[in-house]
Amino acid sequence: MYNDGWGPYPATREIPMRKDRGGKMANKSLKNVRFTIVGDVMSKHVEFIDGNETVTSAIAMMRSKKVSSLVVNRRTHEDAWGIVTRKDIVSEVVDPGRDPKDVKVFEIMTKPLVMVSPALALKYCARLFHNVGIRRAPVFDGKEIVGIVSNTDIFNAIEL
Repeated sequence: MYNDGWGPYPATREIPMRKDRGGKMANKSLKNVRFTIVGDVMSKHVEFIDGNETVTSAIAMMRSKKVSSLVVNRRTHEDAWGIVTRKDIVSEVVDPGRDPKDVKVFEIMTKPLVMVSPALALKYCARLFHNVGIRRAPVFDGKEIVGIVSNTDIFNAIEL
């Protein structure tokens, strides 16, 4: 036994077990989420913007289309897509006090993108979002972007 100031502990203490979270999907409302695929919950309406546009035009487009992100077009077929989000605008333009009229979208976008397949199970999509630290990802079918999926889409797929 030793005392670290918080009370006596045995020299070899076991790490406490994680709280029981139901084991084999005890919560049946999550069972459907496990087997639902991205293509079933994604938004098929994706807005694109050119990287040379100003952040002012990106803000105007996001407001008019009522979206929280824009996919930035590739410059060439071999180039990667990018994405600009409300968070990018707030942290890269508003916070430092830059003028949105003087900042181009390509200066603040995230590139390259993490993309998902429309056949990916939501369980694995949620895990990917968590591990990578993203909130949304374009859905790519191998030829083109066919949609966008967000953590809100995954959240709304949970049946009550």
